[in-house]
Amino acid sequence: MKVLVVVDMQNDFIDGSLGTKEAQVIVPNVAQKIKEERKNGTIVIFTRDTHQENYLQTQEGKNLPVVHCIKESDGWQISSKLDVADSKIFDKSSFGSLSLADYIATIENLEEIELVGLCTGICVISNAFILKAKMPEVKIIVDSSCCACVTPQSHETALNAMKLCQINVIDD
Repeated sequence: MKVLVVVDMQNDFIDGSLGTKEAQVIVPNVAQKIKEERKNGTIVIFTRDTHQENYLQTQEGKNLPVVHCIKESDGWQISSKLDVADSKIFDKSSFGSLSLADYIATIENLEEIELVGLCTGICVISNAFILKAKMPEVKIIVDSSCCACVTPQSHETALNAMKLCQINVIDD
């Protein structure tokens, strides 16, 4: 069994308050990946960065003082260009999600987890490391052509860090 985790493909990270041209470029790649994986019987799960109105008073808000992904806002929504269908969505208030890892660990006959999405050097890497720690014998893959970060350099730095920790980085 395979799981595809689509990390934080939300409007604020694509073309909103924290959007980048690199994030905009990967949207069609991610949409195609979701379509192909569903056709192959892969379980598709989404994460959604979720903050409250008091974001700027939180530790993250003090370190990144850009309001984004406020629950129920347009920026919080997953891009309408991606087919969420009946996928499970994990709202998370931090970079990585322990509940996501706990849930995935319950999937029987799990052989492979692939991650795509935003931002390579923050939420993708955090979730990849949590999943690797929770399930060290499950193959973890990150498709670099379906990920983007704040800068191309931070994207490459994150990919190299994941490679060091035996996470398979591919470029579909």
